[in-house]
Amino acid sequence: MSAEPLQTSDFIGLTKVAPFSRRGFMTASAAVTAGYTLAAGPVRADVIKTDTEGLTAGDAKIKVADGEMPGYFARPNGVDNPPVVLVAMEIFGLHEYIKDVTRRLAKLGAFAVAPDYYFRNGSDLTKISDIPQLLPIVNSKPDAELLSDLDSTVAWAESQGGDTGRLGIIGFCRGGRTVWEYAAHSSSLKAGVAFYGPPVDRPNPLWPKSPTQLAPDMKAPVLGLYGEADTGISVATVEALKAALMTAGKTAEFTISPGAPHGFHADYRASYRKEAAEDAWARMQAWFRKYGVFG
Repeated sequence: MSAEPLQTSDFIGLTKVAPFSRRGFMTASAAVTAGYTLAAGPVRADVIKTDTEGLTAGDAKIKVADGEMPGYFARPNGVDNPPVVLVAMEIFGLHEYIKDVTRRLAKLGAFAVAPDYYFRNGSDLTKISDIPQLLPIVNSKPDAELLSDLDSTVAWAESQGGDTGRLGIIGFCRGGRTVWEYAAHSSSLKAGVAFYGPPVDRPNPLWPKSPTQLAPDMKAPVLGLYGEADTGISVATVEALKAALMTAGKTAEFTISPGAPHGFHADYRASYRKEAAEDAWARMQAWFRKYGVFG
């Protein structure tokens, strides 16, 4: 498949730094060893690292319609029936940043799970170093299959003792779009939080409706977290999504962080903005508490 449906916002914040050894960034070999993908640009040396103390964390095998989907989960020890939070990744695969976010959520008391829903291609996206190689893989993922994979992940979490009556979803970039899509799909979802998820798509038969087009179908409240300086997602498109949701009478809230670029929460990238990231993380927690995901 061609890369036509690419979203500029999927990689707009990736500042290439050669030869990956500039002060403040890991070397390329260190970044790969740490579990990041070079397609996401240079990796900051002071990335956030969340330990597993008090947690059970590791790889998951999730039954889906046509086999087993890999994933990564983290959950707090000694907690019965913790709320379930899905983590929808960027286009760069199930790398260390996404796993770390999963552990951060577990530290907050959630059974967090990040499904690797691009697995069917047979490629490990974390090992791909070029955006042009990634795009045909991620752009060929049909929304119908994506939503089914997320439903399967919810069923797996429930089978492992998670409380899917308190179901949330969080996602970043393309995963932020996934949050909006899943909120329009799942009647079980309590709340979603979309970090800079594109409100509109380029025409693509595999993605029938964009988040903005799905506004009337939203079944759960969603918090949208965006950056004012995002050159891939304009403030105007965010405002259009907000207006569509208001017209449809749906519950949503938006925060546009002043001066923040795309990927401002991605602490491994040059786009990271500490103040905006910490504010967004606090808002996420408050949103999940408000709508019954977190106690």
